[in-house]
Amino acid sequence: MTRLNLLSVTLEFDFEVWFASHFLLLLPLFFCITAIGYYSYAIYAAHTFFSQTERIDPNFHPPISILKPVCGCDRDAYKNLSSFCCQDYPNYQVIFAVQDWADSGIEVIKQIIRDFPTIDLQLVVSDRAIGSNGKVSNLGNAMTNASHEIILMADSDVYVEPNYLQQVIQPLNNPQVGVVTCLYRSLTDRWLTHLEALSSATEFHPGVLVSNQLEGIKFAMGQTIVIRRSVLEEIGGFGAIANYLADDFQLGYLPAQIGYDVVLSHHIVDHVIATSTLMGSWQRQLRWMVGIRVSRPWGYLGLIFTYGTVASLLFLLITAGSIWGWIVLGITWTTRLAMAWFIGVKSIRDPIAKQFLWFVPLRDLISFALWCYGFLGDTIRWRDRQFKLTRTGKLVPCPPDLSEEIKSAIS
Repeated sequence: MTRLNLLSVTLEFDFEVWFASHFLLLLPLFFCITAIGYYSYAIYAAHTFFSQTERIDPNFHPPISILKPVCGCDRDAYKNLSSFCCQDYPNYQVIFAVQDWADSGIEVIKQIIRDFPTIDLQLVVSDRAIGSNGKVSNLGNAMTNASHEIILMADSDVYVEPNYLQQVIQPLNNPQVGVVTCLYRSLTDRWLTHLEALSSATEFHPGVLVSNQLEGIKFAMGQTIVIRRSVLEEIGGFGAIANYLADDFQLGYLPAQIGYDVVLSHHIVDHVIATSTLMGSWQRQLRWMVGIRVSRPWGYLGLIFTYGTVASLLFLLITAGSIWGWIVLGITWTTRLAMAWFIGVKSIRDPIAKQFLWFVPLRDLISFALWCYGFLGDTIRWRDRQFKLTRTGKLVPCPPDLSEEIKSAIS
């Protein structure tokens, strides 16, 4: 073997040894760099979005049918539901849909109907199921009484201001727009749900704004979905999404697939998170994670590039607390908190983000654990029922647990 060949083999061997020994060091550093880039771009995306002014045409106020699916009596139920009856808007109707006459939410709805006699309010009670998703069945039942071309859906735990309808309807002035959706602030009164709400303001919304800046959003959020009746019919009506877990995602995704624009409104609503146990909060967040994974698998996998808090901690440990480890951690965490403040506190004005901003690193660790756990299974629990998720995100009811039935019979 010539001296040149020996040198080539030696160099190649040295590089492989060097790469193997430094791989564990370079990988978390790489994820820190990508996270810093993501945090910075999210700030830019938020600045771009919130610096725009949404033009309000006072002469554009098409009639609207509001569909409100109700299951049980949420916290502040009367305040939330009645806020949709106090709109500064000339022509709209509100249809409350419940599946069971024994539902505790019915008394609240009846009281609202008595308190607002001048508003077109209706209560639809029907146990007709059009799929595995009970909320969508509620919406489908309410739709039978909808009188208008513009359909608005909002979860029962949402509170809105009187100018809500006039603002969220504006993008539909453009006939190319098929769906409008909204960001939201989370309101809660328990420490468990504080951390849950912090995730929405400082993790979820930045992702929405980045997506909106890069390519426009192609999904919707259940806190507000405005859709043309003709577009809803074109995608197959509520029957087309009745077996999906992420029904709100589908109501934006399907219209986008056939060429309609999905627009993010500048109006921000309030979302009241229900009081929950530790297990209930965990199951709810895990359900969201699994729903994202099956709806947007590549987007879910890409979240690994946003967990800078975890990557910087790992880099600090691998470097044995070196000065470079602390520098990387300091830059990463500073950028992360800057993004959380700019979007959650300054832009959205989320009260939980403002009060618990310094808990963001802890929330990131919880979110990373949920993200990892979200890869492990495809079974979720929703409203005391267990479902298996298919690869396309459809809900398949699991057979009842016989042991639970026996326990119920004994008690």
